[in-house]
Amino acid sequence: MSDVAIRREGHAGRITLTRPKALNALTYEMCLEIDAALKAWARDSAVALVLIDAEGEKAFCAGGDIAQIYATGRAGDYSYARRFWRDEYRMNARIAAYPKPVVSFMQGFTMGGGVGLGCHARHRVVGATSQISMPECGIGLVPDVGGSWLLSRAPGQLGAYLGLSGARMGPGDAIYAGFADLFLREADWDAAKAALIASGDPGALQGVTAPEPELAAQAALIDHAFAPETVAAILERLAGEQTPFAEKTLATLRRNSPLAMACTLDMLRRLGRSATIRQALAQEFRGTCRSLEQGDFLEGIRAAIIDKDRAPRWQHDAPGSVAQAEVAAILASLGDDELTFDGVEECT
Repeated sequence: MSDVAIRREGHAGRITLTRPKALNALTYEMCLEIDAALKAWARDSAVALVLIDAEGEKAFCAGGDIAQIYATGRAGDYSYARRFWRDEYRMNARIAAYPKPVVSFMQGFTMGGGVGLGCHARHRVVGATSQISMPECGIGLVPDVGGSWLLSRAPGQLGAYLGLSGARMGPGDAIYAGFADLFLREADWDAAKAALIASGDPGALQGVTAPEPELAAQAALIDHAFAPETVAAILERLAGEQTPFAEKTLATLRRNSPLAMACTLDMLRRLGRSATIRQALAQEFRGTCRSLEQGDFLEGIRAAIIDKDRAPRWQHDAPGSVAQAEVAAILASLGDDELTFDGVEECT
């Protein structure tokens, strides 16, 4: 049985993740099925819009299913992960550039791969339970699935804060940071979906006032603390703030992979605010491909998912011990293996 329900209803092409017990984590097969549907519907005049949602109350999608990536990576086979990421990132690019409106409803946890699926849609709906994040640095990876592009476009230094810390955003913060557009009471989601299916018009969506973004109150601190070009300097500034928010953030960054954070910060600085999602995805692909053999990703998965001891043994003891040459090597061109977007419509 498939883990994603793909069908046409009314004027809508519908994609529903159907593995709530696994928090709707994306498998490689799910990515391929979703991408195939998107390709078909782009040419189908009966489909006016695409609606993406998920079963269960806990999560829209809590990330990618990384068990197989770990198993193959531990065996020294990195080809499976590269195929998974290559096809997933092309799907992310397709959603971002889709010629028809895409509407996503993101309840509960939306992390990593879930961000790639839901947060590149043209109309992104959140509710009271929504918790959106890019927590990759905590498992030795870099923000991917186009997440680095979203982070690079967030106000001020908010993207650096969210990328390095992996902090969760409630609905108000998700809209403030540019990961969502519309707040709607979750009790009204079924009616909203029915209106979209019946009309094929995203104008049928009517949101209500979103909660105030909590991170807005920390904007000055975030902009000051995360302005430096190195993670070590960021930690130094956070240590000098002596506020509960700064202390919590500092503790989180000290737990995360120093190498992953250094690469993430460098990625965001390279992107700036004018990059395209294709440029971001290509850069992410370099970082994720090399994270298996040269980075901390396998150790991060072991500590968080396999052994669950929450005690990763990172390659570096502190951010200051990460050489810029290591970061440059991880983010260097893959040559003939670079991510390409042949067959994917041009991103805007």
